[in-house]
Amino acid sequence: SRRCSFPNVSTTLLLLSMLAAVPSGLGMEVMAPISISALNGTSVKLSCTFNSCYKVENKQFSLNWTYQECKNCSEELFLQFRTKIMNKQLDRFGNRVEFTGNPTKNDVSFTLNNVQLEDQGTYNCYVLNPPDRQRGHASISLKVLTEGRCRAAPAPCRLGQAPPALTRCPLSPEPPKRDSTVAVIVGASVGGFLAVVILVLMVVKCVRRKKQQRLNTDDQKTEEEGKTDGEGNPDEGTK
Repeated sequence: SRRCSFPNVSTTLLLLSMLAAVPSGLGMEVMAPISISALNGTSVKLSCTFNSCYKVENKQFSLNWTYQECKNCSEELFLQFRTKIMNKQLDRFGNRVEFTGNPTKNDVSFTLNNVQLEDQGTYNCYVLNPPDRQRGHASISLKVLTEGRCRAAPAPCRLGQAPPALTRCPLSPEPPKRDSTVAVIVGASVGGFLAVVILVLMVVKCVRRKKQQRLNTDDQKTEEEGKTDGEGNPDEGTK
C-alpha cells in the first residue's frame, strides 16, 4: 500500500507568511534636488520626477505641490493635479507659477517666474499613482540670492514670518594677486648685491692688512740697519 506524504507544517506556515508580506503594489520613488539657489527677479525650475511600476492614468493619478515658510510652519497648497492641473494661485505667488512637467513622462516639475525674496523656503512634492499604495514625497529647499550674495544675520523662524533671506550689498573688489616670481627676482638681486659688497670689503681689508704688514716690516729693517751702522764704526767718534 502507498503512503501519502504531506508537507511539513512549519514549511507551510513560512511560505504563507512570506506571501502575506509581499505587497500588492510596489512603493513609489520620488526624486528632487535637495537645494536650489535662484537669483532675485529671475525664473527657476523646481524639478520633481518619479518612478512607478504602473502606467499613469489621469483619472487615478494625483499630485500636490505645497510651500512651507519654515520647518515648523504649516504647508500651503498652491499646485494640484486631479484629472488636470489646477493652479491655486496663492496671494504669495499670484500667477508666477507655471506647470512645466508631464505626468505621463513621470515629470511633475514647475517653474517659478520672477523669484522674490519672500519665495525662499521649502517646496514639497507629493505624488500618488494607484495601484501604488504609498504616496511618494520629496522636498526642495529654495534659497533666493541677490547680486551681492550677502547673508543677513540668522533669526528664529516664527509662524507667519519668512526666514531671513540674502540681502543686497555692494561687491567688494578682490585684492590684486601677488606675483611671487617678481618677489623671488628682487630677493635674489638684493642677496647677490649684498654678497658682492661683502666680498669687496673682505678684499679691501686683506689688501690693507698686507700693506700694513709690509710697512711694519720695512720699519723693522730700517731700525735694524741703523743699529748695525752705529755698532760697526766706533772709532769715528774718538777721532
